[in-house]
Amino acid sequence: MSTASRPSLDTAANLRLDLDHQPFVGRGRIELLRLIGETGSISRAAKAMGMSYKHAWDAVDAMNNLAEHPLVQRQAGGRQGGGTELTDHGRRLIAIYEEAEREHRRFLARLRAGIQDFDQYHRLIGAMSMKVSTRNQLRGVVTRVMPGAVNAEVSLDVKGTPLVAIITNESVKTLGRARGVAAYPLIKASFVTRPCEEGGLRTSARNRLCGVVERVTEGAVNAEVVLALDGGTRLTAIITLESLKELGFAPGGRACALIKAPHVILAVED
Repeated sequence: MSTASRPSLDTAANLRLDLDHQPFVGRGRIELLRLIGETGSISRAAKAMGMSYKHAWDAVDAMNNLAEHPLVQRQAGGRQGGGTELTDHGRRLIAIYEEAEREHRRFLARLRAGIQDFDQYHRLIGAMSMKVSTRNQLRGVVTRVMPGAVNAEVSLDVKGTPLVAIITNESVKTLGRARGVAAYPLIKASFVTRPCEEGGLRTSARNRLCGVVERVTEGAVNAEVVLALDGGTRLTAIITLESLKELGFAPGGRACALIKAPHVILAVED
């Protein structure tokens, strides 16, 4: 195939930075961070990008959950009612990404010039890069592994919040989990059992993660509740509108999310 007939390859759009081998940021998220820094507002940044306010917050929460230090922080109070700003870590990440993107362009341009069928296999490699639909993608450290007859109990520290997962002994061998190593708990929002008020409620759910209700988004049937956990991690739960009304959740109130240990999926570095 001649150079003139090859499809155009947008190298910059394909650059993604991973954190500990987990998808972290690409051009879209970097642009969101840049606009937050410029406007001091997630709402205005989302509008400038043509995305919903909710989608923008989801992206920010995902990045803050995976990063060792927050990239975006909320400002409270003031006559303007507060806002949002980039941290030094957020600004540094943008600078690193943009320099890496320039190098990425030059690198892929050299490959494309020297490999005749590069475009074909470059697209194949991209298709093989999987994304997961699990809403809550957290970052933690294994603190204990207790094998049983069939399953094992894996305890993790997620930024100061304890979390327990139940996986098979075979999975423990496959994942090679040991105390002190990084692991990434994945929890579907629908697997977060109905959040409850902090207090004396006793349940069979192994994990009880408490924090402050940060956002409540109502849909036609269900509502999405985002908790800012005490360690700084954001956790999303999907509950019915009936449950929302019954429990009376509102931003600023305390609540706890209940998660069964078998519903925690563990991802690890390859």
